[in-house]
Amino acid sequence: MPHIRIRSRHQPFEIAVLVTAPVCGLLLIVLDVRPQSVELAMPAPIQVGWESGLILVGITGLLGVLWPGRLSTALGIELAAVLVLATLTGMYAVALTVVSGRQAVAAASFIAAVAAGSGWRSLEILLDLRRMVRASQLARADPLAAGGGR
Repeated sequence: MPHIRIRSRHQPFEIAVLVTAPVCGLLLIVLDVRPQSVELAMPAPIQVGWESGLILVGITGLLGVLWPGRLSTALGIELAAVLVLATLTGMYAVALTVVSGRQAVAAASFIAAVAAGSGWRSLEILLDLRRMVRASQLARADPLAAGGGR
């Protein structure tokens, strides 16, 4: 089987965000507080989904990063989490910008960077999964190339 390079699964910034997301979601729910931008820009059911989404994303993402089984399964779980994380953080960046305008430039920029980083990581995972599929197809098509005939 040809050598394929899978990007590092130990992404410190991604892991830091995935650890922080459920903590934030839990604190929002337990303390029954929300950022003013979220309260003003999102209807109540969307707020609940946003808060619980933070919890779900963090737990799911960490599960994918720590998955002990097949690499493709781990990457798929991680991909789902970072795609949703990109959506949730994008929602928050938009809410900040809509409600606070120029006053939210710093905060919205940092949150938008998390959304962009999540999107970037999603693309990396998709490319890794695609490489794995191609390598698997090559190995099935040419068993000698995979070392099966030696």
